[in-house]
Amino acid sequence: QLQFVESGGGLVQPGGSLRLSCTASGFTLDYYTIGWFRQAPGKEREGVSCISSSGGSTNYTDSVKGRFTISRDNAKSTVYLQMNSLKPEDTALYYCARTYGSCRKAFGSWGQGTQVTVYS
Repeated sequence: QLQFVESGGGLVQPGGSLRLSCTASGFTLDYYTIGWFRQAPGKEREGVSCISSSGGSTNYTDSVKGRFTISRDNAKSTVYLQMNSLKPEDTALYYCARTYGSCRKAFGSWGQGTQVTVYS
């Protein structure tokens, strides 16, 4: 089965850090653009960050710029999301998914997600 496995979520206080991992299962990561997404209770899923297949191009939603960093290690079939200076509004279920080429294209092969909770 072609899917991602997300890990690294947890409970953290405001200002804390977490590093999420997204590992490909059943396929080679090398040729895909990978995106991180999140969905908070009662809200629509939103794109958080995206990285090109080579890792040479990245982008971020405005609310996480300067705090989150996306990276990838194709040899390990894993994409990371380093999250620093976390805020309560970052609380959500975080998912990764894949597409070809542009981050604006439709994504697929969603994983089960990993929960991030930022509490005071």
